[in-house]
Amino acid sequence: MNIIHISAECYPVAKAGGLADVVGALPKYQNQLDVTCSVIMPFYNNHFTLNNSFETIFSDTLELGSESFDFSIKKSININLGFELFFVDVNELTYKKYIYSDNDTQRFLSFQIATLDWLLSLQEKPDIIHVHDHHTGLIPFMMTQSFKYDGLKYIPTILTIHNAQYQGWFPHHHVYLIPTFNIANIGLLDWGNQINPLATAIKCAWKVTTVSPAYMEELKQNANGLESLLSHESNKCVGILNGIDWNEWNTETDQNLEKNYNINSLVEGKKANKNWLCKKFNLDINKPLFAFIGRLVGEKGADLFTNIFRKALVENDISILLLGSGDKGTENELCKINNKNYNHYIGYNEKLAHIIYAGADFLLMPSRVEPCGLNQMYSLRYGTVPVVSKIGGLKDTIIDISLENGFGITHNNVSVSSVTDAIVRAKVFYNDNEKFNQNRKKIMQIDYSWNKSASDYVALYKTLKN
Repeated sequence: MNIIHISAECYPVAKAGGLADVVGALPKYQNQLDVTCSVIMPFYNNHFTLNNSFETIFSDTLELGSESFDFSIKKSININLGFELFFVDVNELTYKKYIYSDNDTQRFLSFQIATLDWLLSLQEKPDIIHVHDHHTGLIPFMMTQSFKYDGLKYIPTILTIHNAQYQGWFPHHHVYLIPTFNIANIGLLDWGNQINPLATAIKCAWKVTTVSPAYMEELKQNANGLESLLSHESNKCVGILNGIDWNEWNTETDQNLEKNYNINSLVEGKKANKNWLCKKFNLDINKPLFAFIGRLVGEKGADLFTNIFRKALVENDISILLLGSGDKGTENELCKINNKNYNHYIGYNEKLAHIIYAGADFLLMPSRVEPCGLNQMYSLRYGTVPVVSKIGGLKDTIIDISLENGFGITHNNVSVSSVTDAIVRAKVFYNDNEKFNQNRKKIMQIDYSWNKSASDYVALYKTLKN
C-alpha cells in the first residue's frame, strides 16, 4: 500500500510545532510495516533547502484564479530520513524564509493544487492520501468536487487534526481560486459564513483522526466553532495517540547532551546536564529545577506564567527555567521577573531543549488546550517528571502519582493556585530521594514510541482499501 502524507511542516526540514515532529516520524515508522510512505511539503527558503541537494522530477503551470504560476516538484537527494521526501516549489509563493504568515491563503492553495496536479500525472497513484491540518484541508474537497481531479476522486483521504483552533478561514469572494467545481456543492466549503478549509476537510475526508482519544472527545465540546460538525461526523472520527521517535529522542545517543545516560547511569547523567544548565543560567543545582519548553500563548497557560512563577518562587525553594517565545506581552512580563532562582531563554534552541529535557527535574505543562502533547513524552523518555493539566493528550499519557501505577503530577484546573499547588506536590516528591529516583527510572521505560501509533494508522488505512 502506497501512502503519501501532505503537510506544511516536517522535521527536520521545517518546524513550527508538533506537526513537524509527527510528520517527520510517523512515515518512518509506517515504512517498517507493510506499507510505503512518503511526504510532500512546500519548498521553503531555509537552512535545510539551502544546504541539501534536490532534483526536479516534474514541472508544470498551475492556475490560481486568473493568475498562472510555474511550479516544480523536487525530490531530495542523498537524505536518509526513513521515507521519500518531495517538495512543491511555487517559487513566487512558497519559497519564503517563514512557514506561516498572516495571509497564507494563496500560498497553501498553490501548494495543494500543485500537489494534486502532480499526483494526477502519476501513472501509479497513491492508495491513500493523508492530509494534516487546515493547510492541506482543501485537498479532500478538490479531489471529489473539482472536475479537474476526477482521476483522483476514488482515492481514500484521511485528515489528521493536530490543532483545531487554527482553521485557515478565508472569505467567499476568494472561491474563484479553487479549481472549477459544481457550485451547487459550495456548502461543503462553508462554515460560519466563510470558506473554512479545516471544516471542509472534516466534511470531505473519508476518515478524520485526532492526535489523542481524549482530544477527539473534547473537540465535540470545544473546537473553536466546529463542535456540532465533529459531533455530526463522529462515525468517521477516531483518536490515535501520537508517539515520539525513540531513535531521535534517546538519552544514550543524543549528541545534544552534555552527558549521555541510561536508566543505570540516570543519576549521574541527569546531574551532569543539570549542572550545565545551572551554570549557564546561574541557578542553584541543589534546588529542584522546573522547566517550561514551548510557545508562550494562552493555549499553553502562558498568560499565567508570570504570576505562577512569582508565587512558586516566593513560597518554595525551587528554580525555574523557561525556553520559549510567542506573545510579546507575555515575553516582556517574563523578562521582568527579578528572582535569582529564575531565568529564561526567549526564542527556540533545539540543542538547549534537549539538554533541558535531560537536566530538569520537572517539566511544566499547564495547558488549556493540548491535542496530544509531545513534550511530556520527551520528558518521560529523559527521566524528567511531567507536571501537567488533565486535558487532551496529557490526560491520556500521564497518571498522577497518587493513583495506582502513577508517575507524574496532574492538576484539574489551569489557574495560579492550581498550578502552584501542583508544584508544591512535586517538590515534596523530589525530597523523597529514593522514591523520586525509582520513579525516574520507571518513566524512562514507558513506551510512547511511534510503534503502536503507526500500526493503528496502518490498520485504519486497510479498512479503507477493503
